[in-house]
Amino acid sequence: MTHGCLALNASFEPITMVPMRRAVRLLIDGKAELVEAADGRAVRSASLHLPRPLVIRLTRFIHVPRRFRRQVTNTFLFARDRYRCQYCGRFQHELKVREALTRDHLIPISRGGLNTWDNVVTACSPCNTRKANRLPEEIGMHPMTVPAEPHFVHLSWAVRRLTPQQAKYIRVFYGAETLRHLQDLEQRARRHEVAE
Repeated sequence: MTHGCLALNASFEPITMVPMRRAVRLLIDGKAELVEAADGRAVRSASLHLPRPLVIRLTRFIHVPRRFRRQVTNTFLFARDRYRCQYCGRFQHELKVREALTRDHLIPISRGGLNTWDNVVTACSPCNTRKANRLPEEIGMHPMTVPAEPHFVHLSWAVRRLTPQQAKYIRVFYGAETLRHLQDLEQRARRHEVAE
């Protein structure tokens, strides 16, 4: 599996994953410095020989907003709900062949509901079909958890794969519990890929 390169701010705060080509370009341009490299692996060209970067640090600090609203996407919605139907409790890997996870609006769009984090939940296709355009109290289908906007760390890291060297920076800045949650999400996503 090919991992990207973890980019840290000048303060060592994890910012994002960048493609290897972008990481190398930042190093060559002097906009970043190498923090950790892949053992025994290198990036080579006719005039260049660099250790393959796993973690880079920007040489200048860039402002990253602490709180921002992100549009609801199925990728982040399913990660927020841990790839589990919020009505029947089945995980994605437990669904039958023709079933899938979908986005359900607690207050349906047809009844004035919005596509916002506090109005959407992950639902398997049979549960979503059964609920249709009714309110949860009308049909007696209530989600397992109260939907809320995820913390920006979860939005940023929930769908990325981290090496153990990269994961330690997440743990230092956001805590062991956040790292455990992200690793749990990653394991669930991997199980789903294997099941498909």
